[in-house]
Amino acid sequence: TAVAALIFLSALSVGVKDAMLRNTVGLFAGHITVYDLPESIPPQDLRTAGVRAVLKRRYLPGVLSGDGLALPLTLCGIDPAMESATTALDKKITAGRYPGSGQAEILISCDLARSFGVGVGEVLRFENRQGNLALHLRVAGIFQTGLETLDRGLAFCPLDRLPDGAAPWTAAVFLKPEVTPAAILHDYQQRLPATVRFESWESQMPDLRQLIDLEAVSMVVVIVLVFGVVAIGIACSFVIFIIRNMREYGILKAMGVTTAEMARLIMAKVALMNFAACGAGLLIGVLTVLVVAQLGGIDISAFTSHNRYFAVSGVIFPRLTAFSLWAPPAVSLVFSALAGIWPALLVARKRAADILRMV
Repeated sequence: TAVAALIFLSALSVGVKDAMLRNTVGLFAGHITVYDLPESIPPQDLRTAGVRAVLKRRYLPGVLSGDGLALPLTLCGIDPAMESATTALDKKITAGRYPGSGQAEILISCDLARSFGVGVGEVLRFENRQGNLALHLRVAGIFQTGLETLDRGLAFCPLDRLPDGAAPWTAAVFLKPEVTPAAILHDYQQRLPATVRFESWESQMPDLRQLIDLEAVSMVVVIVLVFGVVAIGIACSFVIFIIRNMREYGILKAMGVTTAEMARLIMAKVALMNFAACGAGLLIGVLTVLVVAQLGGIDISAFTSHNRYFAVSGVIFPRLTAFSLWAPPAVSLVFSALAGIWPALLVARKRAADILRMV
């Protein structure tokens, strides 16, 4: 029971990590951000093995104004079709739609819409810091993510509305499942100019990295604590079993079975029982994980509606990894071996004559 439960909990813990990463990285940022890319490097050059998508963006700091109000803001030029196909930002649009390619349109947050007192279809003016670029953009849509960096600091317009020389372009790199940013970053550092900067999601969101690490440590502590308690139960059960069958052990000793052989016999019984239990628990745990994943995961949206790490979806899909699959049985075997020491010592310390007198 402990093995099955802990395999499922470990897989669920991995699913929580996947969900947090999917919600934060998949919303907009990407797994890797590449800054200050020159025009001579096309997005295709960043598509290597393990990369799922590369999105081209331009960030242009300036001022957004309308109805007598002006606010500092960064305008981000995007490819609407690619963004919609790769990110989940379009799921956070509360009114209107994504800006259309080639259209003088803008996507702003609910906070900005409230500040300017505008809705879909109204026009705002954007001017860059240098004052040499002014755009009149119609509000195509309004979004709300719950993330301050997106809701207060950014607005989006079609990439083709910004001149090529307006700012160096930035790439948002999205990786395939199970691909780590470190391998891709090493490849980029070898191929791209020294002026290009890289940041992985781990450096951009150190709080999320620490939260994932903390969850992994917590799962290890839970596994050890559970099997510590289970080991006490195993030891107590075998002590009772040995006391009930003490006559047989006394006869074995009288027949010449050594203390070491007796200890090995008891340890073998404990190990065989544990192997059988671990096998059954492993099968039940794996089947439970597969069934829950096939049935659509576990929806915890009611508990994560204000959690920024679940900004897109609160559905968790438990996922088996080498750790979640083998750590519970391995720890169980170690603790069962320790649990066998007490009953083995109980028999080893008694002489055959004393045992036979007891019974």
